[in-house]
Amino acid sequence: MKIPIAAILVSFLLHSCNNHHAKTPTEPANIVVEKQRFFPVTDYIKGQLFELNKRGVNPLKYHTVNNRTDSNWLKQEDIPQAIDEFLHPEIDSVNLVSLFTEKKFMDQSIDAYTLSYDATGPLPDSMTLKHWDVYIDPASGNVRRIYMVKTVGESKTIQLTWQSNKWCKTTVLLNKPDGTTLIEKEEKITWDF
Repeated sequence: MKIPIAAILVSFLLHSCNNHHAKTPTEPANIVVEKQRFFPVTDYIKGQLFELNKRGVNPLKYHTVNNRTDSNWLKQEDIPQAIDEFLHPEIDSVNLVSLFTEKKFMDQSIDAYTLSYDATGPLPDSMTLKHWDVYIDPASGNVRRIYMVKTVGESKTIQLTWQSNKWCKTTVLLNKPDGTTLIEKEEKITWDF
């Protein structure tokens, strides 16, 4: 009687060991994690500036405050300073990958392939850039527009729009404590006449 019980116990233990081994998940085969590669926004804008300079066109700058607009011609040497807000921080696949993530989708409402970038978590206090989008024409593969959002303190938001080969615009918004937003100023530089 003792032998059959011992045999049953041994059989049970062996069976338990085999089931335990069978229940462990298989280890994943070498998973390749694809490194994020951001669209090089800063290099693209610098390329647009190079083309503008090569064409020898002096852009027209519109400055609007309190619904009053003034305009003046920009000299070629004044253009980099006028669009400096678009160039900092440098947006490429090296320096912002740890802070932002990219989402890609086809936006049929605007007929554009969209690359959208948002923060992966809290950003350093020194980082004013909060979000940006790159809109690409699905037929030609060319960039149509770049849109960026920056914040300055808690009360100001800066919206930057770059319309490829045509114009760029900076809009400074004041965020009031009551939740309303007021346009403080707007500057538009156009070179497509």
